[in-house]
Amino acid sequence: MTSAPLKKLNDGTQIPQLGLGVFQLDNDAAHRATLAAFEAGYRHVDTAAIYRNEVGVGRAIAESGLSRDEIFVTTKLWNKAQGRENARVGISRSLEKLGLDSVDLYLIHWPCPAAGRYAETWEQMIDFRSEGLTRSIGVSNFLPEHLDTIVDETGIAPSVNQIELHPTFQPDDLINHCSDLGVVVECWSPLGQAADLEHPEILAIAETTGATAAQVIIRWHLNRGFVVIPKSANPERIRSNFAALDVTLSSGQMETIDGLNAGNRVGADPATVEP
Repeated sequence: MTSAPLKKLNDGTQIPQLGLGVFQLDNDAAHRATLAAFEAGYRHVDTAAIYRNEVGVGRAIAESGLSRDEIFVTTKLWNKAQGRENARVGISRSLEKLGLDSVDLYLIHWPCPAAGRYAETWEQMIDFRSEGLTRSIGVSNFLPEHLDTIVDETGIAPSVNQIELHPTFQPDDLINHCSDLGVVVECWSPLGQAADLEHPEILAIAETTGATAAQVIIRWHLNRGFVVIPKSANPERIRSNFAALDVTLSSGQMETIDGLNAGNRVGADPATVEP
């Protein structure tokens, strides 16, 4: 069976570069989607406390027949759980719902700069890693100034920054800053919440390569070195997305997609999200 390439993180851990996202799926749908993904060859699943489907993901892990070390599990600390004491409650609840002793990657979901607790929370994340509650620690939706703050205060850079990134929204300054810090970029809404699937340039490349538009975009992410977690509840689409591993894009096609950036943010602005 085809397997996703592994990306080495700055702590030595390796993360499968293609995973399944389960945003907006309830427990039952997340359970079915995760099992379908494992069957298709995925070994990486990304959930979060606020998704309220960690129980479903955990059930799928338990029923998969796969050993724990074959599966890379990410979950995230929600905004209201920031702060030293709250964060410990947050990770304990997530582990209980997942039915796991530890996760592979634990992320601060948003910086929420107005609350002023993300640096303190990052210090606690470092403790979680030391205690073996998570193999790797990272952040999500952090801008350059948020990354600089936690690195300046602790001397430890995140392993991952999970951000909105898709062909028509490529925050190059943030991508470059992550690279400078040795932080792997992981992409949520990698298809632009499906809007980028209809872009004429994407459709033209899909026709030329015989791939779907989604496969073209996923392959672009992989070629750029990003970790990508397309979300789907449809088993056929889950399998199709995984088949992007077999798609080949030319340098010219990559350059075409690189040139589609139009600042089309579809999610919230990390500078203004509040708890």
